[in-house]
Amino acid sequence: MPNIRSAEKRVRQTATRTARNKRVRSLLKNSIRRFEETLQSGSGEDAQARLVAAVSQIDKAAAKGIIHKNNAARKKSRLNNMYNRTIAG
Repeated sequence: MPNIRSAEKRVRQTATRTARNKRVRSLLKNSIRRFEETLQSGSGEDAQARLVAAVSQIDKAAAKGIIHKNNAARKKSRLNNMYNRTIAG
Protein backbone atom coordinates (compact mmCIF):
# COMPACT_ATOMS: atom_id res chain seq x y z
CA MET A 1 0.00 0.00 0.00
CA PRO A 2 1.18 3.51 -0.73
CA ASN A 3 2.29 5.77 2.09
CA ILE A 4 1.73 9.06 0.28
CA ARG A 5 -1.73 10.61 0.07
CA SER A 6 -1.46 11.40 -3.62
CA ALA A 7 -0.45 7.78 -4.31
CA GLU A 8 -3.46 6.57 -2.32
CA LYS A 9 -5.69 8.79 -4.45
CA ARG A 10 -4.08 7.39 -7.59
CA VAL A 11 -4.89 3.85 -6.42
CA ARG A 12 -8.54 4.84 -5.92
CA GLN A 13 -8.69 6.56 -9.32
CA THR A 14 -7.14 3.58 -11.05
CA ALA A 15 -9.65 1.22 -9.45
CA THR A 16 -12.55 3.44 -10.56
CA ARG A 17 -11.26 3.75 -14.11
CA THR A 18 -10.52 0.03 -14.36
CA ALA A 19 -14.07 -0.81 -13.29
CA ARG A 20 -15.51 1.65 -15.81
CA ASN A 21 -13.31 0.33 -18.62
CA LYS A 22 -14.19 -3.27 -17.76
CA ARG A 23 -17.90 -2.45 -17.91
CA VAL A 24 -17.63 -0.73 -21.30
CA ARG A 25 -15.46 -3.54 -22.70
CA SER A 26 -17.96 -6.13 -21.46
CA LEU A 27 -20.89 -4.28 -23.07
CA LEU A 28 -18.90 -4.08 -26.29
CA LYS A 29 -18.14 -7.80 -26.37
CA ASN A 30 -21.73 -8.71 -25.50
CA SER A 31 -23.18 -6.54 -28.26
CA ILE A 32 -20.82 -8.08 -30.83
CA ARG A 33 -21.65 -11.60 -29.59
CA ARG A 34 -25.40 -10.92 -29.78
CA PHE A 35 -25.01 -9.66 -33.35
CA GLU A 36 -23.06 -12.77 -34.39
CA GLU A 37 -25.63 -15.08 -32.76
CA THR A 38 -28.51 -13.27 -34.47
CA LEU A 39 -26.68 -13.43 -37.79
CA GLN A 40 -26.19 -17.20 -37.40
CA SER A 41 -29.90 -17.68 -36.72
CA GLY A 42 -30.68 -16.14 -40.13
CA SER A 43 -32.90 -13.28 -39.00
CA GLY A 44 -32.13 -10.38 -41.35
CA GLU A 45 -34.01 -7.52 -39.71
CA ASP A 46 -32.92 -8.49 -36.22
CA ALA A 47 -29.32 -8.83 -37.38
CA GLN A 48 -29.40 -5.35 -38.85
CA ALA A 49 -30.72 -3.90 -35.59
CA ARG A 50 -28.03 -5.76 -33.64
CA LEU A 51 -25.40 -4.50 -36.09
CA VAL A 52 -26.45 -0.90 -35.44
CA ALA A 53 -26.29 -1.51 -31.69
CA ALA A 54 -22.86 -3.14 -31.93
CA VAL A 55 -21.46 -0.31 -34.06
CA SER A 56 -22.82 2.18 -31.53
CA GLN A 57 -21.07 0.36 -28.68
CA ILE A 58 -17.83 0.25 -30.67
CA ASP A 59 -18.00 4.00 -31.31
CA LYS A 60 -18.66 4.70 -27.62
CA ALA A 61 -15.71 2.57 -26.56
CA ALA A 62 -13.44 4.33 -29.05
CA ALA A 63 -14.66 7.77 -27.95
CA LYS A 64 -13.86 6.92 -24.32
CA GLY A 65 -10.42 5.62 -25.23
CA ILE A 66 -11.17 2.04 -24.24
CA ILE A 67 -10.12 0.84 -27.69
CA HIS A 68 -8.06 2.62 -30.35
CA LYS A 69 -9.93 4.31 -33.20
CA ASN A 70 -8.25 2.04 -35.76
CA ASN A 71 -9.30 -1.00 -33.73
CA ALA A 72 -12.86 0.35 -33.75
CA ALA A 73 -12.76 0.89 -37.52
CA ARG A 74 -11.46 -2.64 -38.06
CA LYS A 75 -14.17 -4.17 -35.85
CA LYS A 76 -16.92 -2.21 -37.62
CA SER A 77 -15.58 -3.20 -41.03
CA ARG A 78 -15.46 -6.88 -40.12
CA LEU A 79 -18.99 -6.83 -38.71
CA ASN A 80 -20.31 -5.11 -41.83
CA ASN A 81 -18.52 -7.62 -44.05
CA MET A 82 -20.00 -10.51 -42.06
CA TYR A 83 -23.46 -9.00 -42.38
CA ASN A 84 -23.15 -8.34 -46.11
CA ARG A 85 -21.75 -11.81 -46.89
CA THR A 86 -24.50 -13.53 -44.90
CA ILE A 87 -27.40 -11.48 -46.24
CA ALA A 88 -26.20 -11.39 -49.86
CA GLY A 89 -24.93 -14.98 -49.94
